[in-house]
Amino acid sequence: MDNETPKQRRARARSNRLLEAIDEVEDEIAEEEAQAAAAASPEPTGIQRAPLRENPRDRAARRAAELREHAGGSMEEGTDEFYIPPDIIPDGWDYEWKRKLLLGSEDPAYQVQVARKGWEPVPANRHPEMMPSIGNFAVIERKGMILMERPKEISDEVRAADLRRARLQVRQKEAQLNATPEGTLQRSKSDGSSLTKIGKSYEAIPIPE
Repeated sequence: MDNETPKQRRARARSNRLLEAIDEVEDEIAEEEAQAAAAASPEPTGIQRAPLRENPRDRAARRAAELREHAGGSMEEGTDEFYIPPDIIPDGWDYEWKRKLLLGSEDPAYQVQVARKGWEPVPANRHPEMMPSIGNFAVIERKGMILMERPKEISDEVRAADLRRARLQVRQKEAQLNATPEGTLQRSKSDGSSLTKIGKSYEAIPIPE
């Protein structure tokens, strides 16, 4: 190299500087690629731990609360299993249990009669607490009965009509009892009040097992 001319030495110096610049560029590219890879796949910051198991007492208390809610707040024997809490009934609607099975079989004629009176099944997804959590149920059923709904104003009209009809029947019977057939004694007092006394009472209808 001592025999190199000045021109040759300058050319070699430029070549060395070019090689150094290329090395620097390659190092920068490699560093940028490493940073990009680290950002895309960050290293775990710690050991993934398995979720802690729930305390048995806490789990028992939570399940007990669910059972009480499902039973309407009471686990006593004799609780009315057909009781419908009024606060779950949507505003403007009426709920009633209707028969679905008669002696273990469906009664299509009765179901048509119920439908004509405006009753429709309540969807189970509206009150999931009223059906078992396991299973896909479309409607709410209980011991051969099905929970149904219809607009409350229709129910009010039907109840008013039934009450008028019942009162009319009572008045008709009272008129028949107070009527005096020919050849019989009068059934009214001198002041015009009736001698016939009709007692009215209300008793629960026995429900067969």
